[in-house]
Amino acid sequence: MVTIQDTELKEGISEAIDRARRLAKPVLVSEVHKLGHIDPLDYFAAGREQYLGERFFWKDPSGQTLIIGLGICKQIQSDQADDRVLQTEKEWKRFIEGSVIYNPYPQPGLGPVMFGGFSFDPLKQKTLLWSKFSDSLFHIPKYMLSIIDGQSYLTTNVVCTQHDDASLAEKVAANRQELLSSAAKTAHYDSAKLLHKEEIDPGDWKNTVSNVVADLQEGSLKKVVLARELRLYFKEAVQVEMVLSRLLKEQRESFIFAFESNGDCFIGASPERLVKKAANQVKSTCLAGSIARGKTLEEDKLLGKTLLTDQKNLIEHQYVVDMIKEAMADACEHVDMPNEPQLLKMRDIQHLYTPVTGRLFQNKTLLSLVKRLHPTPALGGSPKYEALAKIREVEAMDRGFYAAPLGWVDYHDNGEFAVSIRSGLIQGEEASLFAGCGIVADSNAESEYLETGIKFRPMLTALGGRME
Repeated sequence: MVTIQDTELKEGISEAIDRARRLAKPVLVSEVHKLGHIDPLDYFAAGREQYLGERFFWKDPSGQTLIIGLGICKQIQSDQADDRVLQTEKEWKRFIEGSVIYNPYPQPGLGPVMFGGFSFDPLKQKTLLWSKFSDSLFHIPKYMLSIIDGQSYLTTNVVCTQHDDASLAEKVAANRQELLSSAAKTAHYDSAKLLHKEEIDPGDWKNTVSNVVADLQEGSLKKVVLARELRLYFKEAVQVEMVLSRLLKEQRESFIFAFESNGDCFIGASPERLVKKAANQVKSTCLAGSIARGKTLEEDKLLGKTLLTDQKNLIEHQYVVDMIKEAMADACEHVDMPNEPQLLKMRDIQHLYTPVTGRLFQNKTLLSLVKRLHPTPALGGSPKYEALAKIREVEAMDRGFYAAPLGWVDYHDNGEFAVSIRSGLIQGEEASLFAGCGIVADSNAESEYLETGIKFRPMLTALGGRME
């Protein structure tokens, strides 16, 4: 069993209470401890009883960074469409200003970290489906396990007010120890039985694709991304832990994420990085153009070769390359990217992929780059604002957090955001899955429909189903 000395926590809380009394405002204490190995899924499951609806899970494709948060120390949200990113960043900086932080370790993802994301389009009319999520929603957890390059760290975050006293440290320490004791036990979770699945208005969706193709052939639009929904119904409530365990086994090369809010859980396995920042070094990914994996090695190679020479997919990919290159060039001193795309092979699908790296200007932040990059033509279309207006007009569903930036930022402005595709929203005994594809002037509605079927597979498989 893991035991943590409470000396720094007591000292930090005492100092923060004094500071809160002087400043007449709450003060954050954030304390980091190095731990022995803790299984990330067992830690996530340990928070089920006390923090269900207040948890998050994050794993990057390399498996070198896992961040799991339990409880909400502070929630930052905004529904101000025009400046939600700016408002979020301002509130985050205000919250950590004057904090008492005990963190002797240089690794990113320790100490105060906020995790969350943004809706795809704040101007799209909201539906009940996404009523538990604001247009910008981030949580700073009470207890956070970070596993960086195989080493485990626990961050404890406490907000102290002028009315608190020394007994707060004892309560937090006892709660933390109980949580660690629970996390040391192997968690058990069950599958929910899938009763049936319902494709939401597939005929209408195909008609919309055909209508958009006609618009593309006649107007200035070059590309529009259209998404659709698959609704699943289960015999019992879906346990997020079971879905995560399957995604971790089946989608190893992906970003694996789960973000709970008021009982709902947004979860997925995305192949696509929006942006990563470590000090002033930034990375992004151009990911557009896709084809199925082959059933044999020979067929897989042939499909990959077909993708690399397919003009429709290459044009679609180039839209993304041009946009990301321009966005990065405006924010960076130096940008590097290869001239030709590569193949990124996932379990069920392969993509055209171009990595981008840069050195960020000193006055630019991670969230400012998130705002600049979202949505790429891979998720919205081209030209950007014209495509967004078209999606707003013709797409029946509310995307919510689907196809939008989701990730984390630490108090040194290190962090990473994925594009939250290959995802779904779990709501008790039901779940909605989302998939989209890029529509260009020579797109075929039936082919695009089949492509979205492939993109449903990762989440559908993790939830115990399959496409017919």
